[in-house]
Amino acid sequence: MTTATEAHRSPGERWRGVEGALLRLRRLVLLCALLPLALLAGLLPGLLAGAVWSLWALPPLAGAAWGWGALARNWRSWRYAERADDLLIAHGVQWRKTTVVPYGRMQLVEVTSGPLERRYGLARLQLHTAAATTDATVPGLTPAEAERLRDRLTELGEARSAGL
Repeated sequence: MTTATEAHRSPGERWRGVEGALLRLRRLVLLCALLPLALLAGLLPGLLAGAVWSLWALPPLAGAAWGWGALARNWRSWRYAERADDLLIAHGVQWRKTTVVPYGRMQLVEVTSGPLERRYGLARLQLHTAAATTDATVPGLTPAEAERLRDRLTELGEARSAGL
């Protein structure tokens, strides 16, 4: 079964996924948010009101289990492709989104990396265009790939400038 993006794929178009470290980072954030909540929801009522009240730990644990799989599906959905005249960015599981950013319309290409992203060896590429609704982001790149992509997109953007 092919997706809409694959059906319109041109010859030589190569889709690239994001790094696996992005999935590990997002799962860590999920566990850091929900495990302490599960501990408090189960331990406090269990100690104060009786053992049956420790079942309040189950909803946060169920949320963590569901989120674990949902994050994997979301991570697999992120991809990008460099074409002759534009950059394609696709993501989404239930609601799929494909953004086409023409090189000549790019105004700013920046690479950012927060403390957790740096710890996991990741960077985020953000593209700004003339229209605010077409700004696009590619998370989960290695810093070297993000910088390579930034330099290439900047070069192509200057060469194909639409006179903005």
